[in-house]
Amino acid sequence: MNYSTKLNALIPGGAHTYSRGDDQYPSNAPSILEKGKGAYVWAPSGEKYLDYGMALRAVTLGYANDAVNAAAIREMEKGINLTRATTVELEAAQTMVDLVRGADMVKFAKNGSNVTTAAVKIARAYTGKKYVCIPRQHPFFSFDDWFIGTTPVKKGIPAEHYATTLVFDYNDIASLEKLFDEYHGEIAAVLMEPATSLLPSGADCTEAAGARNLSPTELNFLQKVRNVCTRHGAIFILDEMITGFRWHLSGAQAYFDLQPDLSTFGKGMANGFAVAALVGPKELMDVGGIHEQGTERTFLVSTTHGAEMTGMGAFIETVKIYRHEKVADHLWQFGRRMFDGINAISERLGLRAYFYMDGNAVSMNYITKDLSGNVSLALRTLFSQEMIKNGVLIPWVAPSFAHGEAELQHTLQATEAALAVYKKALEGSIGDYLKGPVIKPVFRQFN
Repeated sequence: MNYSTKLNALIPGGAHTYSRGDDQYPSNAPSILEKGKGAYVWAPSGEKYLDYGMALRAVTLGYANDAVNAAAIREMEKGINLTRATTVELEAAQTMVDLVRGADMVKFAKNGSNVTTAAVKIARAYTGKKYVCIPRQHPFFSFDDWFIGTTPVKKGIPAEHYATTLVFDYNDIASLEKLFDEYHGEIAAVLMEPATSLLPSGADCTEAAGARNLSPTELNFLQKVRNVCTRHGAIFILDEMITGFRWHLSGAQAYFDLQPDLSTFGKGMANGFAVAALVGPKELMDVGGIHEQGTERTFLVSTTHGAEMTGMGAFIETVKIYRHEKVADHLWQFGRRMFDGINAISERLGLRAYFYMDGNAVSMNYITKDLSGNVSLALRTLFSQEMIKNGVLIPWVAPSFAHGEAELQHTLQATEAALAVYKKALEGSIGDYLKGPVIKPVFRQFN
């Protein structure tokens, strides 16, 4: 069966997340997957791949973790979703607020877009201001119009839906301060990720133990943003969809000793189960409450499946495993060896200027450049293609607790073989080696 044709005939984009679409993978990638276990995934025809996509970074313990699945099944057998709030929902709420310093309340949802949009709504309701600032270097905050309208994919979105979203540059505090000057007294919030593979300037991001203590005269970029928000009465929102449950169990904010006003989590918090969360202090979160008589209501997040019992059970069990097994430490240790190992191979092959790992051990990305030093999607496609030939699916790099010594050695061996082809293509013609179309950016104006 041609699964790609069938998928695209039934689903716009061929999948329910654009990052899973055909245009994001080389032509030899499996067009459909059937199952996953640990660090591996299987196609229906039986091909097995060591996976670093890990369900768009949502699986941090490994696919089909027995303890997490058992916890979800226990809740499923109780009914999955009841008429009123459930006991497991209460336990999950307590677990979440206990994880995050300064958090008193939580709202659960099924995806990150819902909770980031809810965070913006709280900021606007609480401050009475309308503008929100985001860094242009951070690729995704929400599928809602207020964000997507700032990308090249504007079709179907009225301009007024994103006119109140302002863009600044990550690691350039002056660009943010400029917005506060231009829109004086009108900015409700700053929303940002703490780190991507682009790391906050002024912070030491080399060890799992956390950033070094900084003197007041050498604040890192995140602390500077915190201070700007405090000075102007804006709400500082930290999007921990990717950094949460990777940098630290309590998020990158714990790693950096940073306290935002609101935080959003998702992805790895329930090892692939659909759970996202918005957390913050009662003063802010309670704008969505119902017991302050006479106050004007804010309709925050109201979802039938937001606290589905299977996801709540999976989340609670995931936290227990993180604490008992020191999962975040493993992610740092494995990631450091992978990061350094791949760079060493590239160096040995004389490719260090054209292929290298960027970022740090838990927030890494592989960079592919042509002989002119320009980032090349064609060469990125080629590397991914060659890794797949060697049994490794690596659209990006998201190690899990299930990635161990055998997986590391497999990865390094596959990298050695892939970069040998990469070197030939760099020195000759990539057309002799690349089979199929070049991958494309998700956020582009035209197909």
